Amino acid sequence: MGLEEFIRPEAANFSGYKACKSLDLPEVKAAKRVIKLDANENPYGPSPRVPQALGNYQGFQFYPDAEQTEIKSYLEYYTGIPGEHIVAGAGSDQLIEYLFRLFVNSGDEVINFSPTFGMYRFYAELYGAKVVDIPRGADFSIDIDRVKRVISPRTKLIFLANPNNPTGTLAEWDTIKSLLKTGLPIVVDEAYFEFSGETVAPLVLDYPNLFVLRTFSKWAGLAGLRIGYGLFPTGVANYLMHIKDPYAVNSAALLAVKESLNDLEYLRASVEKIIKERERLFTQLKGLNWIVPIPSRANFILCRVMNGDGEAVYKGLESRGILVRYFDQPGLSDCIRISVGRPEDDDILMDALKDIGGGNEGLKP
Repeated sequence: MGLEEFIRPEAANFSGYKACKSLDLPEVKAAKRVIKLDANENPYGPSPRVPQALGNYQGFQFYPDAEQTEIKSYLEYYTGIPGEHIVAGAGSDQLIEYLFRLFVNSGDEVINFSPTFGMYRFYAELYGAKVVDIPRGADFSIDIDRVKRVISPRTKLIFLANPNNPTGTLAEWDTIKSLLKTGLPIVVDEAYFEFSGETVAPLVLDYPNLFVLRTFSKWAGLAGLRIGYGLFPTGVANYLMHIKDPYAVNSAALLAVKESLNDLEYLRASVEKIIKERERLFTQLKGLNWIVPIPSRANFILCRVMNGDGEAVYKGLESRGILVRYFDQPGLSDCIRISVGRPEDDDILMDALKDIGGGNEGLKP
């Protein structure tokens, strides 16, 4: 008797999520110099206080606080939202799974505005839910009338990344308020809030169906420690605290959050550098006659490759030790997404793109 017959069909047929390329792959390790611009990470890293505190910490033999009392107090200070509305997790990805764990049964429906962050579909398929895709417009806007038409009794969650990943675009306030008026649970994923300065977090206190997700991976440089949090109505927050993994936030991540929020001046200066570099890089990309960059409010820029093959550009950059993200799916045909790096890294990127594009002579990766 094979073990396959015991595996859930959703897991057996699951395609998974394509993450960024490992730095340990032979083709990456073979490069003399690797410039990593594929995962929207902070090129300046965390606050210097974080590694110092981790090196001095003496409590790793103890379990972290399952009630999240301390981290909620830090996040209340940072967000201005009372702690009873806050739940933390191992990255905002884990909080997305918690919402599926709480709301979604096999056969239920989840509304997704594509193209967008792949983890919404990831968990929907893993939990046996149907993804109802609503394609974004040419400007990546959302058709509210179409949302209303596809809502059914089985619709359980609506996900909105804001700014959206991988486009970097923001939804209109009227769009978000129209979604909230449906009465359905609306998840606004603000992973890139610190780079956009736009948030709906205060509305959590007024709307019982609004859930806001945040992360320390991007702005605070803590991607490797996996720490995120959500702002929820108190009733939903209580449910999530009951169904979450007991020790979801490890001691290292908790300590890193504490030190990060005690060094906001440093982190905000890094964010400002990234925003300034984003605008400089965007201007330079616009100067290439075969690439169309999309204006971004995040820490990355999505680009359409016009004259030639986006995959060829992606591979051409990779052969030069420059890692970016390649997309070829509905709404993102021949697109690359470039994380904003340090100015010196972006200068190398631009030189490589000019070499690959060859001016008006076409692509020659």
